[in-house]
Amino acid sequence: MSESTNGACMTVNPGVCGFTCVIRARLAEKRSVVIEIGESECKQIKRLNQRLESLTMKELFLPLTRNPVYRNAEASGCHASCTIPSAVLKTAEVAMGMAVASPVRFDFDCDKGES
Repeated sequence: MSESTNGACMTVNPGVCGFTCVIRARLAEKRSVVIEIGESECKQIKRLNQRLESLTMKELFLPLTRNPVYRNAEASGCHASCTIPSAVLKTAEVAMGMAVASPVRFDFDCDKGES
């Protein structure tokens, strides 16, 4: 993930589907960002990109059932465990200066003997 003075960019490899994408959030106003999700061959993510144009700071803090990112992900047909909606929110937070650009990972590398 990278950040600049007016935005943030995150490359996401969501796993077994193989549909890597790039999420860009650019500061539009003091408390809102323009969102662009690109470079993905996933039909659902392409639909999400068309539906989701911007986010406000207030929308970032809405519960999942009212959050526009998750609502639009559902309307776009995204799988419930798709990591892209969460990555969109993280990228928006960094672009708004509310978070630091730091890697996020999911790894299936636990020892087989552990539960």
